[in-house]
Amino acid sequence: MLKHVHTSSSSVRSNCSTPVHTPHHHHGTIRSLSLSREDTLSINSTMSFGSLSPDNTLSSRSSSYTSLNDSSLSMPSPVVKVPVKIYARCLRADIEYKTLPACNSTTTRQLITQLLSKFKMKHRDPNLFYLTMEVYVRRPGCTPVRSQLVLDDDACPAELQSCHPRGESRFFLQMRKGGLLKVYDSCLHTGSQYKSLLISSRTTTDELVQLLLTCSNVCNEPVTRFSIYEVNDRLGTERKLHPDDYPLMVTSHWDNDQQGHMRLVMHRNPDPVPMVRRKLPWAPKPRPSRKLPPTPDSPSRPPSVIHLLPKPPSDIASSFRSEMDTAMSTYDNYFYI
Repeated sequence: MLKHVHTSSSSVRSNCSTPVHTPHHHHGTIRSLSLSREDTLSINSTMSFGSLSPDNTLSSRSSSYTSLNDSSLSMPSPVVKVPVKIYARCLRADIEYKTLPACNSTTTRQLITQLLSKFKMKHRDPNLFYLTMEVYVRRPGCTPVRSQLVLDDDACPAELQSCHPRGESRFFLQMRKGGLLKVYDSCLHTGSQYKSLLISSRTTTDELVQLLLTCSNVCNEPVTRFSIYEVNDRLGTERKLHPDDYPLMVTSHWDNDQQGHMRLVMHRNPDPVPMVRRKLPWAPKPRPSRKLPPTPDSPSRPPSVIHLLPKPPSDIASSFRSEMDTAMSTYDNYFYI
């Protein structure tokens, strides 16, 4: 017959190394079983995990995730620059290529300006140059096809280069057709008479002024301080070019007879005159306010109180009305023809 023995769980948790007597019906004896260390560790780990509430665990995880997001937003993303190889044999015969660092937001115009400054060609007009991209298109079982693309001034070569495998795209510096332009710039230096520059037909007046300032090493003067004038020496007239005009297109409209007495002159703009407010002669002059001395009977009044004039006496008012009536009766006696 089996005997039921009740063992509390507190005794198991308090001392797991002590033998625990479990009932077993074998010749009326009770065998003792001892728990191993592995069982002790498993019980302890289960009890320790059960002591944590799921709400605390989720809140700690969410707070750590939020802190990671905040730290990622506060850290600025680094600007990665990649090398861009530009073949620039059109600048000089001894120049094969030049490698420039550029990021994905660097435009074609910025690369051309940086390339001219590297070779110390500040007298060259950046509008004379443009970039082309040579791309090889590979097809299975066919010879690679080469295509050439003309890039705009606001295109990003580094971003275009990342869209193609390495070695399958190249950039070439090309040159547009331009014209020789003579500009008299004695306003910059007294010893200088004129400068002859090779510019593009797309170059505006402001860009021409900036190019002249760069050639003369004038860096502290803004472009708005100077203007280009079209001067006619025969007639003694001059016309100021608009900042968005194209000076090379202006000179191309000159006739053969006008070539001898027409020229472009650079002038410094006069300093703006400060505006002075003009006084109107008919403006009434403000009359000084009289301040009456306070009487001992009445307290002193503030200066903002308006004093009313006393009423005229009755005899003066009656005489004024009689004069007005006489004048009106005389006016009615006139006859108009």
